[in-house]
Amino acid sequence: MSRNELSPHHEKLFVNDLETILFDEITIQDRVSALAKQISMAYAGSELTIIAIANGALIFTADLIRKLILPVRLDCIHVSSYRNQTKPIHAPEIINSIQLNIKGANILLIDDILDTGNTLAKVLNTLRSQQPASVKTCVLLDKKPRRSVDIEADFVGFEIPDSATLVRLRADGRNHLRPAIWQCRFISHAYFT
Repeated sequence: MSRNELSPHHEKLFVNDLETILFDEITIQDRVSALAKQISMAYAGSELTIIAIANGALIFTADLIRKLILPVRLDCIHVSSYRNQTKPIHAPEIINSIQLNIKGANILLIDDILDTGNTLAKVLNTLRSQQPASVKTCVLLDKKPRRSVDIEADFVGFEIPDSATLVRLRADGRNHLRPAIWQCRFISHAYFT
């Protein structure tokens, strides 16, 4: 059985196969609230245009937007480099670009995880070519040891070790949403095929 086909019974077994929950749902919610406050203060009195890197950043972006105290415009950009794998298999490629006109806008680019930095760098270059007033970045998770380009996020939820294998049971490989939000380290890969 693959992780994508887990029944509720098997999902419980899968969760029991985890070594450590790095951040539980309450910790994540608290950190998202703190990020929203920090971002709201940084952009006070301005409209913010949020660009989410889909699909990974969508849940994080939705949670963050609900807590912001400022006017927001939203768009998504689709980037591919993983093609249903856990490691990039090619350089990031923009599949669908944004629809909004961002010339002169304050942009906040959001992704769920910053590891090599290749995706964020590619999207930043694309957005900057459209002449926004400013571009900053926000990520839920920052895996600095994996960085292969010189890039740092402006707003970071959590820094995580390179040794962490992440499990987000809120979205599976078929883009089906799951109710829990956990980042974990495996003891074994018993439920992956």
